[in-house]
Amino acid sequence: MSRYRTLDAATPVTLYHDGHCPFCRVEVAWLTRHRHQERVKLVDIQSSDFNADALDRTLNDMMGQLHLLDSKGIWYVGMDASRALYAVLGYRRLVKLSCLPGLRNVMNSGYRFFARRRIRLGQWWKKRQSRQ
Repeated sequence: MSRYRTLDAATPVTLYHDGHCPFCRVEVAWLTRHRHQERVKLVDIQSSDFNADALDRTLNDMMGQLHLLDSKGIWYVGMDASRALYAVLGYRRLVKLSCLPGLRNVMNSGYRFFARRRIRLGQWWKKRQSRQ
């Protein structure tokens, strides 16, 4: 599998995000204002009408890492979901840079570290924001 496969994500893509996560909400707000917002459909996996089973996924798995489905039916998970998202939004050079050997592994590890702690980090961040 090519390390640049995320550059092949076909639009439109569907981004499955956690609507309760403060970091996700910031990103989603940015995406709704993006000049290429029509390339991305946003689905809140915390919504009462969301059904992970219909996608052959589990809610627990989708809560653990970002998921993106492109129009060809290809899933991108974790940091690759972010790469695919940014590729379809036009940030292909940034995605290529993030795929370089060494940097790719560092970014993947950083994403996994963040994803496991995003709820606690989000709570801390919300408290900090409310103090300002």
